Amino acid sequence: MRDISHSLASGVTTAAPTRFSDVFDPNSGAVQARVALGDRAVLDAAVAAAKVAQPAWAVTNPQRRARVMFEFKRLVEARMDELAYLLSSEHGKVIADAKGDIQRGLDVIEFCCGIPHLLKGEYTQGAGPGIDVYSMRQPIGIGAGITPFNFPAMIPLWMSGVAIATGNAFLIKPSERDPSVPVRFAELFLEAGLPDGICQVVQGDKEMVDAILDHPDIAAVSFVGSSDIAHYVYNRGVANGKRVQAMGGAKNHGIVMPDADLDQVVNDLAGAAFGSAGERCMALPVVVPVGDKTAEALRAKLIPAIDALRVGVSTDADAHYGPVVTAAHKAKVEGWIQKGVDEGAELVVDGRGFTLQGHENGFFVGPSLFDHVTTSMESYKEEIFGPVLQIVRAADFEAALALPSQHQYGNGVALFTRNGHAAREFAARVNVGMVGINVPIPVPVAYHTFGGWKRSAFGDTNQHGMEGVKFWTKVKTITQRWPDGGVGDDNAFVIPTMG
Repeated sequence: MRDISHSLASGVTTAAPTRFSDVFDPNSGAVQARVALGDRAVLDAAVAAAKVAQPAWAVTNPQRRARVMFEFKRLVEARMDELAYLLSSEHGKVIADAKGDIQRGLDVIEFCCGIPHLLKGEYTQGAGPGIDVYSMRQPIGIGAGITPFNFPAMIPLWMSGVAIATGNAFLIKPSERDPSVPVRFAELFLEAGLPDGICQVVQGDKEMVDAILDHPDIAAVSFVGSSDIAHYVYNRGVANGKRVQAMGGAKNHGIVMPDADLDQVVNDLAGAAFGSAGERCMALPVVVPVGDKTAEALRAKLIPAIDALRVGVSTDADAHYGPVVTAAHKAKVEGWIQKGVDEGAELVVDGRGFTLQGHENGFFVGPSLFDHVTTSMESYKEEIFGPVLQIVRAADFEAALALPSQHQYGNGVALFTRNGHAAREFAARVNVGMVGINVPIPVPVAYHTFGGWKRSAFGDTNQHGMEGVKFWTKVKTITQRWPDGGVGDDNAFVIPTMG
């Protein structure tokens, strides 16, 4: 059995770990590795190395930092198959989905290759008599990312790429469920020319999270996970004077108007609701048909489409999705299915008890479909994070609009329609952070920004795009004057104005 440890700067030594966590193969249920769980001493060593390395990296010109990003991107692309297999073996998502996980992260690395342009400040000549004003963006110092199990490549790359390109040192604390891919990324950053100590991986559980949130030399923390933990991370980090962005859970809705192309909707829902076994914060687990006629037609098309889904091992090229990440998560998802039944929803397709021949101990959950779900049900209010699709019927457009707008989560939403006016009205009025129009998973491209509203996000700055650049930098504004005469000034004690 292999041990997975930290990826620290060379020359850094720490005590032998005394705590470990099992890393499973979700396809078989077997323990395939164990990961060391670090403590404050491990973090202190990593931060000390980062403090030594970061000042020189901060003054490295931005085009040289961009070249490291270019080379890192090339190295990851060259090892795509290797990395996708490693990711898939620990998470359980199928290989094609694992490659998508990596590629969406690389999209942000590609965005970071333009960092020289993105770091340009502002300049005003002649803001006052002989006075010029200009601004510059400077790195915050040392940042940390606490990343989730469901995207072990994409989220670490979203965070580390922008943080490092803007001149910071960065520490990644990956999920202990699938911790290997971020370690490989740290190694590839070094191979790409990143200075030793600028990107390090510290493994751990809540003890490491708390150490990060409390460490006085870590200036900013980015987090993605469940909403309750996101709220905790935000409050504790801010209380310690840190800049924090904490992305939480979701319950994304797909609104289906009567004029929508139902064949396209069903195809989109199959991927958006069940892809990656539903373990996505941008999954589409709630579909809202407008009017009973639309609901009945949609239901009739959904059932055979769900029955046709192939659940398989993560290396099965024909599988639509693989196992969930752990036995505990499988039990949690199946518990939510039972909860829906107990609450009175109609279980149309039951995915519980699914087994795969030869992999009977794997963490598989079959696709499930509920109808006649209501807003009073806990199974509707909370995030299931599994291959479960719920139908919530709406009488009209206004009722459909109210559902995602009034839900506690506000991450993403989609509207399916051929009506441009309805789409425009919906996009303007819905109380959700990311909107798709005939796009089931509206994750913005890398040069825009990612972030939800309400309990889906805590903090004022989103992930990647210019919002990410703003989060990982601080602005300094300089007002300068070069006098050409004497130094005397009768108004030296009067507040300066530019009039």
